[in-house]
Amino acid sequence: MKVFIVIVLLIGFNLPIFAETQIKELVCEYQKNPIGIDVVKPRLSWQLITDAQNVKQTAYEIRVASTVENLKSKSKQLWNSGKLESDQSVNVVYGGPEPESMQRFFWQVRAWDNKGKVSKWSEPAFWEMGLLKPSDWKASWITDPTDNPDIDERPSPYFRKEFTTTKKVKSARVYVTSLGLYQLLINGEKVSTDLFTPGWTSYNKRLQYQTYDVTDLLQSQNTIGAILGDGWYRGYIAWRGNNFFGNQIVLLCQLRIEYKDGTSEIVKSDDSWKVSTGPIVSSDIYNGETYNASLEMPGWANYGYNDTKWQQTAVLEHTKETLIAPQGELVTICNEIIPQKLITTPKGEIVFDMGQNMVGWVQLKAEGAKGDTITLKFAEVLDTDGNFYTANLRAAKATDKFILKGEGEEIFEPHFSFHGFRYVQLIGYKKEPELGMIKGKVIHSDMKPSGSFSCSNPLINQLQHNIQWGQKGNFLDVPTDCPQRDERLGWTGDAQVFSMTAAFNYNVASFFTKWMGDVAADQLPLGVVPHVIPDVLNGEGGSTAWSDVSTIIPWNMYLVYGDKRILEQQYASMTAWVDYMNKMAGDDNLWTENWHYGDWLAFATTNSDYPGATTEKDLIATAYYSYSSGILAKTARILGMDADAAKYQKLSDDIKSAFVKEYVTENGRLVSHTQTAYCLALAFNLLPKDLIPKAAAYLAQDVKKFGHLTTGFVGTPLLCKTLSDHGYTDLAFMLLNRKEYPSWLYPVTQGATTIWERWDGQKPDGTFQDVGMNSFNHYAYGAIGEWMYSYIGGISLDPENPGYKHFVLSPHPGGGLTNANTEFISMYGKIKSTWRIEGSDFIYEISIPANTTARVILPGASGDEINIRSMLTDNKVETEMKNNIKGVTLNMGSGAYEFRYELVGDDSADQ
Repeated sequence: MKVFIVIVLLIGFNLPIFAETQIKELVCEYQKNPIGIDVVKPRLSWQLITDAQNVKQTAYEIRVASTVENLKSKSKQLWNSGKLESDQSVNVVYGGPEPESMQRFFWQVRAWDNKGKVSKWSEPAFWEMGLLKPSDWKASWITDPTDNPDIDERPSPYFRKEFTTTKKVKSARVYVTSLGLYQLLINGEKVSTDLFTPGWTSYNKRLQYQTYDVTDLLQSQNTIGAILGDGWYRGYIAWRGNNFFGNQIVLLCQLRIEYKDGTSEIVKSDDSWKVSTGPIVSSDIYNGETYNASLEMPGWANYGYNDTKWQQTAVLEHTKETLIAPQGELVTICNEIIPQKLITTPKGEIVFDMGQNMVGWVQLKAEGAKGDTITLKFAEVLDTDGNFYTANLRAAKATDKFILKGEGEEIFEPHFSFHGFRYVQLIGYKKEPELGMIKGKVIHSDMKPSGSFSCSNPLINQLQHNIQWGQKGNFLDVPTDCPQRDERLGWTGDAQVFSMTAAFNYNVASFFTKWMGDVAADQLPLGVVPHVIPDVLNGEGGSTAWSDVSTIIPWNMYLVYGDKRILEQQYASMTAWVDYMNKMAGDDNLWTENWHYGDWLAFATTNSDYPGATTEKDLIATAYYSYSSGILAKTARILGMDADAAKYQKLSDDIKSAFVKEYVTENGRLVSHTQTAYCLALAFNLLPKDLIPKAAAYLAQDVKKFGHLTTGFVGTPLLCKTLSDHGYTDLAFMLLNRKEYPSWLYPVTQGATTIWERWDGQKPDGTFQDVGMNSFNHYAYGAIGEWMYSYIGGISLDPENPGYKHFVLSPHPGGGLTNANTEFISMYGKIKSTWRIEGSDFIYEISIPANTTARVILPGASGDEINIRSMLTDNKVETEMKNNIKGVTLNMGSGAYEFRYELVGDDSADQ
């Protein structure tokens, strides 16, 4: 046997033994210093920052007051938790008095550690309430009385209101929303960088409003201005035409000014406002925007503008009962891209290549004569001849038009439209085009990055890049399927299978909290969850794996963020869906005969050169029926609903028995002998113990037979994980490394910069798939990212200790990789898992955040030959045998460590 040594180093060990612990990264409801929230019992979280090892919080104290100064006086505090013996530092519920509308709370926290040290008080943070009651709204809904909803191209209305302030202003908040989209300005300045406000929700049930601090924008003479666009509310949507939610776009705006003398004033939308149309001739999400610069109204949002030709607004009666504060991040411009090439196609088309399939628009700088029309068209790909290709956009025109005013250089950006594209066609420009005349503006929900993964294989790194860009492009207020064609809908199945990968890449706690609220709102009375959320398909739904979004995403968010509240909020929705399946299944516990999407877009071709497979839909439905019932049982147990927990656990177990009886032979072979069927049976724990290795062997046999994957949306997220969980890591890496069609890397070899909807969106012969459904930016198959982070990178959840309070670090070299660098920012801080192979040495570096612990599993190591430095004598060492591969397990406290040893056993880079 080879002799090797494990060296464990504390990074930065020259620091003081008892380095000072600081409390930082204070957030309320996942946001830093939020204003305008409506959560009356908000949750507070913080991080312990220290260079010392094995630091745990043993107690904390929170204090809350109406001002920063009052925090220091216990008699003036609104709430003090007292010293609570607890290691909880994530999602601690505020326990003070019921908040009032518009009330601001300042808070601080300090913590005691396991070395008896107490930290200093954190820097103060705050949260501020929005308008909590419908009666708080004094403003009226206003609209343009000349608006004609029956024409195809509808100009955007511009609203304005002048007012003065004669006193010194202490603070000012504007509360604003619309039916349709809005942009709000004060004295000619936009109040924020947020886009596509108020966001997309199930408008008739939940309508978000935004709160902005506009104190610094006010002067003695002021104008508040707003522009409205059709947006999702009455623009073209799905295949339903326009006016889906309503046919009038309307504004609701309320500005509250507090003066330093203690008085206050409200400026509100009413029939004293003026309205007109302007340069936005039309603006539609699918079709693009037409902007006539000759119709611009310079100074229209400034005081003193001559609005005598403007109309008086009309007041519209509409409910305020559905108004809610934002729950997720709003959309914003997140970065800019400059074009990489300016090309002329064989057809003579002038085309900019942005170098990246992106979502947003381009800023255009151009010169010309008054009345010249410059047209921009958008496409994801060029055809086989190198010409501009838009057939896969279907009915979406994806066209922006800019009509020049003829006054030197003019700059255009659309206001209420976005596109999914890599290529931009320029039409109608009479001068020589230049590469620098356009700039790409990339937009998505302003989620904070939380994860990164890279390795020694540049193709896999490009795959990771494509996964992240696919998520960015499609997480635009709702998790859409695609960003370019006449669809862009919140497909539930896509989001469900991708949710764990999504949570590795970005912090999606708020994003999914908001969207799951609409899942519950749009759920039908019988429990059916619509296929898309918000529901614009008139209740079409109930498909297995798609409707299971109601149970799976809340559960995943609980696992990733330790978020118990999302389980509480979604419990009724989760229960309704499982109960619906129970009614459909009947007494035999088999869910059959209903319509389902099945393993959507599975590789099921009949082409003998590329053989595929089809999985029986009833099998998939029954598998998910058991899986969701089991999730519901665990949720009920966590929420203290013991009777429900027992009921749904029994149901899940009974379904498993029925599944085995109906779909599994006594030798472990499934009636649908497909990769997806075996992945479901194994990953969802549907099989008795004695059949698990047999079924896993059948799965491995099938992968070997085909030499490639045959899975679709349902099976793909489970495939590599299931193989590696059952000892077939070599096959999992083979699938990941495969460059030929069908595979994850095939699109990469074809130049893809995002994930495709189909394995063969562009076929090996260069032709395209069916234009009716062929998106080149569709994140579902990017669900492989979870396996890359957790298996190759080695960062895994511990379901018994959610939120990464305790987690597993278990890297897996293989597939010819010589290194992998993985990081994840949990609610507790950064987790690092980085490994590399140098000669015969395996070097592994980790970081464990303070107030957490980790189980570290070193591959290819043996416990009886390990030498650990004395600084880790408190950590437990044990030998582990998993999948016949020997390793060493360490139970570790927080800190940064490096391991170096010679690989032995079966885990190696050659695997």
